[in-house]
Amino acid sequence: MKKIIFSLFLVASGSSLLAQDIKNNPGSNHANRFEQLGTILPTPNEYRTASGAPGPKYWQQRCDYDIVCELDEPNRKLLGKETVTYYNNSPDNLSYLWIQLDENEHSSINNSGYEGSNGMPRTTTDADLKRLETGKLDKEYGDNITKVTNAAGVPLAYTINKTMMRIELPQTLKPGQQFIFKIEWNYNIIERTKYGGRGGYEYFPEDGNDLYTMTQWYPRLCVYSDFQGWQNHQFVGTGEFALTFGNFKVAMTVPADHVVMATGQGQNYQQVLTPAQYARWQTAQNAKDVVEVVTLAEAKERETKKSTAKKTWIFKADMVRDFAWGSSRKFVWDAMPTYIDGKKVMCMSAYGKEAYGLYRKFSTKAVAHTIKSYSKFTIPYPYPVAQSLEAANGMEYPMICFNYGRTEKDGTYSEGTKNGMLGVVIHEVGHNFFPMIINSDERQWSWMDEGLNSFVEYLTEELYDNKYPVSKGPAYKIVDYMKLPKDQLEPIMTNSENIVQFGPNAYSKPATGLNILRETIMGRQSFDYAFKEYAKRWAFKHPTPADFFRTMEDASAEDLDWFWRGWFYNTDPCDISLDTVRWANLSVETTAPNRTTSSTVTQPISKPILNAFDDISKQRNRDDKKIVFATDADESLRDFYWKYDRGLVKVDSTPASITVPPPSTDTLTTEQKIAIAGNKNMYELTFSNKGGLVMPIIIEWTFKDGTKEIDRIAAQVWRKNENKVVKTFVKSKEVASIKLDPMRETADINEKNNVWNIAAEPSKFQLFKARNGGNARGASSGAVNPMQREIK
Repeated sequence: MKKIIFSLFLVASGSSLLAQDIKNNPGSNHANRFEQLGTILPTPNEYRTASGAPGPKYWQQRCDYDIVCELDEPNRKLLGKETVTYYNNSPDNLSYLWIQLDENEHSSINNSGYEGSNGMPRTTTDADLKRLETGKLDKEYGDNITKVTNAAGVPLAYTINKTMMRIELPQTLKPGQQFIFKIEWNYNIIERTKYGGRGGYEYFPEDGNDLYTMTQWYPRLCVYSDFQGWQNHQFVGTGEFALTFGNFKVAMTVPADHVVMATGQGQNYQQVLTPAQYARWQTAQNAKDVVEVVTLAEAKERETKKSTAKKTWIFKADMVRDFAWGSSRKFVWDAMPTYIDGKKVMCMSAYGKEAYGLYRKFSTKAVAHTIKSYSKFTIPYPYPVAQSLEAANGMEYPMICFNYGRTEKDGTYSEGTKNGMLGVVIHEVGHNFFPMIINSDERQWSWMDEGLNSFVEYLTEELYDNKYPVSKGPAYKIVDYMKLPKDQLEPIMTNSENIVQFGPNAYSKPATGLNILRETIMGRQSFDYAFKEYAKRWAFKHPTPADFFRTMEDASAEDLDWFWRGWFYNTDPCDISLDTVRWANLSVETTAPNRTTSSTVTQPISKPILNAFDDISKQRNRDDKKIVFATDADESLRDFYWKYDRGLVKVDSTPASITVPPPSTDTLTTEQKIAIAGNKNMYELTFSNKGGLVMPIIIEWTFKDGTKEIDRIAAQVWRKNENKVVKTFVKSKEVASIKLDPMRETADINEKNNVWNIAAEPSKFQLFKARNGGNARGASSGAVNPMQREIK
């Protein structure tokens, strides 16, 4: 999960530049969409070069933490002390430091103060009514800072402004110097499932236990950078985090029967685990399959026998930007190693009995698949651990993430729940790369975090199973968003807190744009090389959008300014219309007949969740003999639904009923079937740009003998006239029909004007209805769960 800020301004070194689609020649039909971005991007300098690479004087700060904390479970409170060492690697003198107090998001006093509209509800609860009456939660939340001193214990002056705290330095911190200070704090832990937020606890009334996700839990340094200075924008809840790399040592005291999973490597497992558990941990180090370190039986027993004793778990993590942890007596813990460039990475999962049927089978192997896939497309995964914890949410931190996906009480699950669980695990584990390693400022540029990650998530899902029903990535899936009225759209380059449609804007549209670049504009080889170069250049650094845009062009020799301008700085959709088709031979010229209308498709709700359309990526992956899908490499991943989708199991269900579109009766007239002298046919096609966004023109010709041919015209064909293009083609065979963008690669919002002499396909809305229910991650469609009705 991510968000960002990029209000209407891109911030450069020492100046603010308007971040919008500035037109060079307003009112003209040319010299706008293909002009260079120019001053829209910040001026290159010694820190960030015109090539998109870090400059010779690039610098970034560092911050190390030594934290001791205690989870007071009876009172649901956290108490902590931290020693912070801050390194000033900048060329600037600093007179104060800014600290993030993210828990103040829940404070009734020190929250950001941002509010939205709220109408009068039709129904309400007593708790909701109390909040409406007072504007407060029913318990005091937020950070309680009890002491701030230097290393010698001398108090430091500080000021809290909402979710930020400024510490006054006793003397100027000069370049190359470091400053050590200490903070003591505590806070009441929020009931996350009741009040929202990324961290807190979930209460399980069935067994009377809590599951804690400790995130944004310690006061932490803001980023001080060359392009912005202090990133101290208030934490509102949507835009996420800008953080500094450093080393962590954290000691967590918790109830003795809790299992703790955390960023980094455990330093005292032998002391906190039972001998049997520690032996299993040792076995897991070289296992070929998943090993339960803490078993389901042990977790169930702990749920009923709560300990009053305490244990301290110690973890260390180097070169990370953050630290998070989970703690519960409900946790089952499993693990197995995988290897990235010969280096062992322990892939692990923790989950309660409610998720056991899904997580035990899939989670850890999905973690391993994810870091392998991301390593292929970016850089080799550098950390020793990657882990997934089930906590009924989705959020990411270095080496650890919190996901969702629970079974029915009988252990079965719907296909939507399974696919949602796999999707969220891949997405959140993938965030290790964006932004945990390629460390963009999430509060400023959400899409560099969520969008880039969603793109590689899509590639990873595609490599998991060729039939996996991806939710974002293929161009046709963004069409409904691109169709929305302009007052419901913002450019991708927009502050997260100001976006109406956050999911499509920050996740889907950037991911789709990158996939269009990869499959349709640049080609896989050129795109993959440039994308890996960006990852290599900016791993463990702080990139900006300009660094990404410039690197993609620098490493590929592709001028993509037109694409950044149209897809990222604008809201225009793609709608290329095939307006006229003229056919001629030496003596005949005629105008083509009109198009036909579309028909409808219906399907029952209990069918497998399959892709409504096999996009170009799926087809190319299937044709690439070098690709081995995860479900082929490891047949243990083939569950009921893998077989169900392929018709390999029987279920007690009503047969499907399908309405077949009527055949087209719109054919060429007798006069139009005149033989062409020399067997040559000339076709003049007129296209108009009705949407505003320029895109390549992709033409599928279907000939009278049933064969097909594709012509691809690069987007630059629009450069002299951004509104209209006329192209003439000579074909050796007579054309029966023409269709634009047959593989739906350009996110064209109106396919009805893409065809000549061919019956239109059902609309996407009709296809969606036919699939019934969509694929909301972790959610059931409400249909009968066919796994419960398998005929053995």
